[in-house]
Amino acid sequence: MRYATLPILLLFAALLSACSESFTDPRDGQSYDIVKIGSLTWFAENLNFATGGSVCPEGDNRNCDKYGRLYTWDDAQVVCPEGWSLPDSADFALLIMEAGGADFSSGMAVAGEKLKSTSGWFKKGNGTDALGFNALPAGYRGAEGAYDGIGGYAYFWSAVATPDDLAYYLFLDFSSKAAGMNAFPKGDYRSVRCIKAAQAAQ
Repeated sequence: MRYATLPILLLFAALLSACSESFTDPRDGQSYDIVKIGSLTWFAENLNFATGGSVCPEGDNRNCDKYGRLYTWDDAQVVCPEGWSLPDSADFALLIMEAGGADFSSGMAVAGEKLKSTSGWFKKGNGTDALGFNALPAGYRGAEGAYDGIGGYAYFWSAVATPDDLAYYLFLDFSSKAAGMNAFPKGDYRSVRCIKAAQAAQ
């Protein structure tokens, strides 16, 4: 009787595969996994659309295949495919809440752990990828040209600037289970995730 469970397991795996969704960027034919989280549909991979100003993590073209490309904030404003957009700070706040919130005072912040991928992070810093967001640590490039943080940190641009002309981004750290927002110069190069309202993602 125990062998009768094999077809059931195969059917279950097939159903899971059928439920996965993807989007093909008509500009270059690249396909991206997408995931519905709350009221929004997110890219479940970093954008890898080449622009004249974008770069690969660590300046190595091979890293683009895994981590996507890094963009300045100005480039990030316009790089998502038609019908998709760069998340704003409120979108990231909702994402953090869906992943368990950001209650740093209690020491129980877990959103980062749930958003991080299950492999690829330094020093046992992998996450559970509980929501299918699959955040990878692409690091960043500073405006001066120095790369840093690959394997340890993920930075995702938001569409919102600060009053002192910085720009907000979502930050994930290999050494923390938390997720939070920070702000840095717009000339830095960071990762991009694109979103759209879930009902419009079909």
